[in-house]
Amino acid sequence: MSHPRTAGREAALQYLYMHDVLTGKDVPPFPVWLGQQHPPPDADSAAFAGQLVDAVLQHLTELDADIAAVAANWDVARMAVVDRNILRLGLAELTVHPDTSHKIILNEAVELAKRYSSEDAGAFVNGLLDKLRIKLRPETVSESNAAAEPAGPGQDSPAG
Repeated sequence: MSHPRTAGREAALQYLYMHDVLTGKDVPPFPVWLGQQHPPPDADSAAFAGQLVDAVLQHLTELDADIAAVAANWDVARMAVVDRNILRLGLAELTVHPDTSHKIILNEAVELAKRYSSEDAGAFVNGLLDKLRIKLRPETVSESNAAAEPAGPGQDSPAG
């Protein structure tokens, strides 16, 4: 059984992927979509996923602009849909959950990329999110670099 936040990130990614692919079509609100999942996530996972989905959807333009600023030679609209949404999700979490270690956020994003995209996507997501993390959380630059030593699987702390 995965940590509630890990399960929440995964549910949020699945919804955001669907939302991105079906843009302009009849996309159910997140709570309705969540209620249709079998099995439904636990309450903690659902609440965390809802926070992340809300943050991404409310700040989509700003998130994409921030990602574009660090993605040299990459157009956000031309990125793989799953990679783009993992980046949005990670950046939103860095912003709305400053109490969660950036190492956990980056590691979880890399794991999502490896699971739902590719091994190469893990390195791509890690590199861009680490650049964004340095801009958002400059106080963490002196800590060991998440790109060099990401937290291992299962090292999500109770606070993370």
